[in-house]
Amino acid sequence: MDLLVTSEWLADELGSDDLVVLDATVYLTLGPDGYESESGTANFEHAHIPGARFADLTSALCDPDSPDRFALPAPADLATAFERLGVNDRSRVVVYDDNGSLWAARVWFMLRCIGFDTAAILDGGMRVWRDEGRPTEAGSAPGPAAPAGSLTVSVRPQLVADKHEVMAAVADGSTCLIDALPRSVFSGDVAPYGRPGHIPGATNVPATGMIDRDTGRFLPLDAVRHHFPERPEARVVAY
Repeated sequence: MDLLVTSEWLADELGSDDLVVLDATVYLTLGPDGYESESGTANFEHAHIPGARFADLTSALCDPDSPDRFALPAPADLATAFERLGVNDRSRVVVYDDNGSLWAARVWFMLRCIGFDTAAILDGGMRVWRDEGRPTEAGSAPGPAAPAGSLTVSVRPQLVADKHEVMAAVADGSTCLIDALPRSVFSGDVAPYGRPGHIPGATNVPATGMIDRDTGRFLPLDAVRHHFPERPEARVVAY
């Protein structure tokens, strides 16, 4: 699979024994105390791609012991959570959401963190699927999938930077820091995380700016390449 798959491709592949489709929808609203997160389970129960399972980033796919929302679980725990969604070493996984593809990208990244590469994002997500009149089904998210094989963990620590790495990057300037939050948050005009502003030296590349507002699909690479370092070997830390 390519890293992005089209709705046409997915429609043709639905029903394949090795295909796992995951809905990763989360909704954020800005309240008086900052962002409030809501699982997309109700949206999933109303309508989802046939055969999809719900990948809940607000519970099963986050560390329940961390004070930070959406913190990565331990690798073994993360693998177990994906296994319960039907993912194993032989799977092909397609992730989508109904909120701009940002949450689908999060799940795609989490799979890569534990060494799983046969995963793609549905370009345009549920928005495109629905706009094209493709079939959906309703109903509650299914329970854990029947065991269909294990998911081998091969941790890639280089994909996640800790606080000390970021602080070192601020000090020596050797790392490209990318703030993917909205411009209003980057500038400090809005402060949903308590302290206004951004990490010193960071460049603002809003994640929503990677999406075509008219279609919901990702913009062509040529349209966004200029936002990122020209040197492919450059160390980039995004947040």
